[in-house]
Amino acid sequence: MQSKKSKVLTVSIIVAKAKNNVIGKDNQLIWKLSADLKHFKKHTTGHFIIMGRKTYESMGKPLPNRTSIVITRNSEYSIPEGHYIVHDLQDALELTKKNHQEKVFIIGGGEIYKQALAFTDELLITEVDCHPEGDTYFPSIDPEDWKIVQKETHQKDEKNEYDFSFITYKRA
Repeated sequence: MQSKKSKVLTVSIIVAKAKNNVIGKDNQLIWKLSADLKHFKKHTTGHFIIMGRKTYESMGKPLPNRTSIVITRNSEYSIPEGHYIVHDLQDALELTKKNHQEKVFIIGGGEIYKQALAFTDELLITEVDCHPEGDTYFPSIDPEDWKIVQKETHQKDEKNEYDFSFITYKRA
């Protein structure tokens, strides 16, 4: 008798953060990093992406070739057809599983990242070599819980205003 193995959902956080964990100010990114935008697109295209309402509003519309799940307490909130509104992170993860996804990306903002860290299997972090002022932060990463499995360092250039590294962490 064959058993059907159920697919496990991999929860991945993707974020660009400064050395001081700042990720934004006034609901906007605070740097110009063309390579990070390409990195984000490469990883998230074709997947469900979970975000808070403010993050969604900062983008202005659903990103192409991705399915947005927006978390908001506002029961009147609406987004274009083919995308979803939920009221908490647990509902967002359940919706992803019901849609038979193998991987989902948490894309922000600060409060959603804080809630999601306990459920996350992988962190895709673009660490930006700067210490800007901001009003939104990524939670601290406990080195007891996470190990670096890949790191790729890049120098600033005409399209990237700071030095930065793409770092992949897996749960220890």
